[in-house]
This record gives sequence, C-alpha cells and structure tokens, in this order.
Amino acid sequence: MNLGKITLTKSAPTISLAKVRDKPSGTMRINLNWSRGAAKGGLFRKQTGVDLDLGCLYELADGSRSVVQALGNSFGSLNGPPWILLDGDDRSGTVSGGENLLIDLSHLAEFRRILVFAFIYEGTPNWSAADGVVTLFPPGGTEVEVRLDSADNTAMTCAIAMLEVRDGELSITREVRYINGGQRKLDEAYGWGMTWARGSK
Repeated sequence: MNLGKITLTKSAPTISLAKVRDKPSGTMRINLNWSRGAAKGGLFRKQTGVDLDLGCLYELADGSRSVVQALGNSFGSLNGPPWILLDGDDRSGTVSGGENLLIDLSHLAEFRRILVFAFIYEGTPNWSAADGVVTLFPPGGTEVEVRLDSADNTAMTCAIAMLEVRDGELSITREVRYINGGQRKLDEAYGWGMTWARGSK
C-alpha cells in the first residue's frame, strides 16, 4: 500500500472491492496508461508508433459472454447490458488520460466475471518499453494498481486482471499473464468458449 493506493503483486494478488448486498452505486473506471519509451529511437518512438489497446472479456450472471474492445467497434454500453463501456481508442500512447473501461457497479449482481486485458494491435511487441500500468478507480474507494511487469516481449496479449463476483462479493485478482496470440488464444487460456472472426478498426 502506497499513499492511498494498493498495488497488487505476485505475493498479494487479490483484493475485495465491493459487496452486492451493500448496493454499490457509481461507475468504476479502469485506466490503461503506457509510454512510447525512451527518446533514443526505441521501438515505441517510430513514426508508426505502437497501438496498445485495453479491453475485457465478460460473462454475465445469465451466462451471456462477449468482449468490449476497440477492435470491431465493440465499445459496449452503460445504458444496457453489458453495463461496461470503453471510452475511446488511444492509437499512440500519447493521450494523457490513456484508455478507460467504465463499469456500472449498480448492476454488480448481473456480473459473473470480467477479464481485463491489453493487446498490441499494431507494432512490434515490446511490453518492457511500454511500461504499462492499469489502475482501477472504485467510486469512493482506494485506487488499485496492476503493473504490466515480468514482460514477455514475444507476446501480443496480456491478461491483466480478473474481476469476479462470488458469494455476492466483487474481487479483483492480478493476472499479468502474457499470451502468444490474440483474443482467440486469450479465450482458450481462460475458457470463455466464444467464436472469433477477424476484425478491424
């Protein structure tokens, strides 16, 4: 714990955020911020840049499953299921606010699990240079941080954190698991069981 912020680590990977019976309200923001790297010609300083995207796989309590991501313009919604919204697509890593997933906690009882991930849509994988960090901002609660460390620079995707509602309680568990492949491979690794097709944005 550091100045009101909790950092999830390998040795302390899980924290409880809210309970359904407490009828939580408000919107939780999940932010991805990353760097283009050092100024001296690193991979993240090329003109084309690297497009690092935030997204999530979700499963609702009724068994419905899908994805929220910029790819395929699957930005989600806060006005209806899945009660998750991706607020934009930072193509360069230079937007100060990064990318954000918004989750309406007033519908907490309708969630089963949410797997937050990042993937490299364009560019050469270099997670070390990206120095990515995901921060959760629960309404009225303590910030929770997950750093994309222990990088595997051969991987295209990183499973960052799993949010689960069990016995009426929402918890977040640090994953930071690098996947050699895209969303299909991520799905296979976590048993989501969806059918995938090639997409664009």
